[in-house]
Amino acid sequence: MSFSLWLTFFAASWAISFSPGPGAISAMASGLKYGFRRGYWTTLGLECGILCQLAIVALGLGALLATSELAFAMVKWVGVAYLIYLGAKQFRTDAMPVAVEARPTGNVEIREQIMRGYLVNMTNPKGTMFLLAVVPQFLDLAQPLPLQYVIIGATLCFTDLVAMGCYTSLSSRILRLMHKPGHIRWLNRGFGALFILAGTILASLGRRA
Repeated sequence: MSFSLWLTFFAASWAISFSPGPGAISAMASGLKYGFRRGYWTTLGLECGILCQLAIVALGLGALLATSELAFAMVKWVGVAYLIYLGAKQFRTDAMPVAVEARPTGNVEIREQIMRGYLVNMTNPKGTMFLLAVVPQFLDLAQPLPLQYVIIGATLCFTDLVAMGCYTSLSSRILRLMHKPGHIRWLNRGFGALFILAGTILASLGRRA
């Protein structure tokens, strides 16, 4: 991959990372619930999901989702169910500002955050389809492909870490401005509704949408 080609992908990665979607909603929901430092663990899971999706594309398995209606439908409906589950769970969360800041985050809770972020990305087949459509445009077939996939993965993870950090920070700053439990309650319901909306949109999409 030439430097000029990488710069083009680097620029495209910022648009990809900052585009609203389930990942951004998940990052903001974690920032609202835990604050920035604790909520940012969800982003680690999101990046693991992205890297797994990229590996699927690199191994040629992404073509299976593109050609098999059954495979696409299975992954899609798992993703729909998971997003709606997250939405319902977030909708019922009544967090107090002081409790959110003071509550310690144990290893189990951190693992749960990482796993949630991972599943949000891994159960979204549109992400794999998107990478399948975009990544080949930036590959130089005359050069070794493994190194190019590593560069693409590292670039996309870097921009996504920054983007999800911005989303997490934004919601954690909003959290600091909230002084009444009712405000937090309605924000949680808003994020819950966004998760459910994302699941509904995913349910309406087909392989070629």
